[in-house]
Amino acid sequence: MAEYLQRDQAPLGPAEWAAIDQAVVRTAQSVLVGRRFINLVGPFGPGVEALPNDVLSGGGGGRIDLLGNAEDEQLSIENRRFLPLPLLYKDFWIHWRDLESSRLIGVPLDVGKPAAAAAATAQTEDRLIFDGDAGLGLPGLRTVEGRQQVPMSDWSSMGRAFSDVVEAVRVLTQAGFTGPYALAVSPRLYADLNRIFDATGVLELEQVEKLARRGVYPTAALPEPGALLVDSGAQNLDLAVGLDMSTAYVESDNLNHRLRVLESLVLRIRRPGAICTFEPAGSTGSARRRA
Repeated sequence: MAEYLQRDQAPLGPAEWAAIDQAVVRTAQSVLVGRRFINLVGPFGPGVEALPNDVLSGGGGGRIDLLGNAEDEQLSIENRRFLPLPLLYKDFWIHWRDLESSRLIGVPLDVGKPAAAAAATAQTEDRLIFDGDAGLGLPGLRTVEGRQQVPMSDWSSMGRAFSDVVEAVRVLTQAGFTGPYALAVSPRLYADLNRIFDATGVLELEQVEKLARRGVYPTAALPEPGALLVDSGAQNLDLAVGLDMSTAYVESDNLNHRLRVLESLVLRIRRPGAICTFEPAGSTGSARRRA
């Protein structure tokens, strides 16, 4: 195991570390949403503090030409900047009496605390993906400049959600982003989708999934009511990972042991126009805007 995790300083055996790692990974996988539809690249290494990100301009279809001499609108770099890879983490304690009791009785170590730390770190990752971090100058899916925007109607009314998604697909397709699309929604909106659509006998969610073929994902990282549709292909954005979620030993204090679940990553958005947010009536910037 890597030295920077300081595991050799912890009074934990291989079986105890394995139980902690398993709990952290399983919990993170069950909580994380952004990773389910955004391409991952890396890991590049825990010491990497910044990575380049190119915002691309130009587009349109490819050319067909016998000799390859026809002029074409080229993809070019509109803006290049280096994005920091922040650390995301949550600490927890293992008390020495719990550790000794586990060994004395012969029962597995309680992994509830590392699981809770993993859940908190995973939720922080999704907030970074959707909202970004203004202090670090990092945009998120719902805050990046140049994204598409469409007005949101009342999804509690039958058929409104489907109609809004149809409009967002039209806007993205017209801008050259042809999918497949992923739809992320706040929990209440996801509940609204789980009802019978008109007289079809199927859920409205099933109808929406025919348009969002990469999936529909509920997430508490979006405020109520919040939703966005994205063409999340690698040509448009990715999630660059420096250090994937790991558990490190931090210190011992009063015989108790402090550990940390941590990771480092950044969302790189190359073509902001591939994202379309649904803006509730009365919100700032609710009028449609195209990149």
